[in-house]
Amino acid sequence: MSDLVTVRSFGSREAASIAADYLAQHGIQAVVTADDAGGLLPSLAYSGTGVSLMVLEADAERAGELLDEPA
Repeated sequence: MSDLVTVRSFGSREAASIAADYLAQHGIQAVVTADDAGGLLPSLAYSGTGVSLMVLEADAERAGELLDEPA
């Protein structure tokens, strides 16, 4: 069983969701996580690591490569 790892941190759920959608288009499932009271208090995310984009450990290298590609 593979573990989830964080491949990027973002300043907003929206930006992380766009990246997750991009990865999904390339066959990589991703999860957006944030400690922001379910989106009710977005400022809470800034007190920690922001909004995290997580993928399976086995997909992390490819996900990083895709996210590093110029837009």
